[in-house]
Amino acid sequence: MKKRIILLSVVGAGFAALYLANASWLAPRGEAAHFIAHRGVHQTFDVTGVGPDDCTATRIRPVEHTFIENTLPAIEAAFTAGARRVEIDIHPTTDGEFAVFHDWTLDCRTDGQGVTRQHSMAQLRRLDAGHGYTADGGETWPLRGQGIGQIPSLAEVLSRFPDGEFVINIKSNNPEEATWLDTYLTRHNANRNRLTIFAAERPRHRLAALDPSLRVIGRGTIKACATQYMAIGWSGIVPEACHDTVLVLPVNYAPWAWGWPRRLEQRLREAGSEVWLIGPMDPASPNASGIDSRDLLDAVPADFSGGIFTNRIERVGPHAWPEDAG
Repeated sequence: MKKRIILLSVVGAGFAALYLANASWLAPRGEAAHFIAHRGVHQTFDVTGVGPDDCTATRIRPVEHTFIENTLPAIEAAFTAGARRVEIDIHPTTDGEFAVFHDWTLDCRTDGQGVTRQHSMAQLRRLDAGHGYTADGGETWPLRGQGIGQIPSLAEVLSRFPDGEFVINIKSNNPEEATWLDTYLTRHNANRNRLTIFAAERPRHRLAALDPSLRVIGRGTIKACATQYMAIGWSGIVPEACHDTVLVLPVNYAPWAWGWPRRLEQRLREAGSEVWLIGPMDPASPNASGIDSRDLLDAVPADFSGGIFTNRIERVGPHAWPEDAG
């Protein structure tokens, strides 16, 4: 009997120590959470069943506004709605620029054809960025003619929003693209402290070697940080994979992370990293969503102080438009 009491006491003390080591309420509260607006204010679509090569411009929901992703008006609208960061996509052009545009080819969204990076910036500027959008299977084309000349260069974006922060998505796995981007940022005297680069493995490694101070993340780094932290975070140890990076958590899985939210964020901050929340992850779907509704936003703890990734900054931002805005 005495041995059992001792054993139970030891086990109880162990659980108490584990609880206190990961207690969120015992950690200091950080600054307010901030929003990361995916592609700016843009036309959204149902991600269910969407493959990597599907044309999403023909799957958009009924149009509520006329903003077109990755354009200067869309980026400005996102900052105005309360975003701290805006995610944009880039492609190199034949004349030494970087075009801010999502798709590998032009055929889906524009009135152009062919591979995006096989065009000059001058050619891309002549296109209609809203040409291919339809919500009703091609019965109507509500944005056609409204995106002429709206594909910007990266330099234009950085110049237009000198205080804005950006997540820049490199769309290829070519390491030379990292070299070109590093040179480009230097040529345009870009403030790298306001940039986070998302890249595939080869350009990510190249950029990290060229500029170790630049935050460069990718699917591999995100997965490694999340899996390793979930495995050993109970101990208070932050794995090396979670240093100087971003820990991305689906909002429905985040409460299971050790120390969620304040203790977790304190540990990541001390390791030079951030925590970002995305929308609910469905194991049956490879596509992650954002925090795109006020109901989902209500599921974020009031004391969370990291990044909130959203496709609908105009609905969830601190300066959100009314839900029924047209």
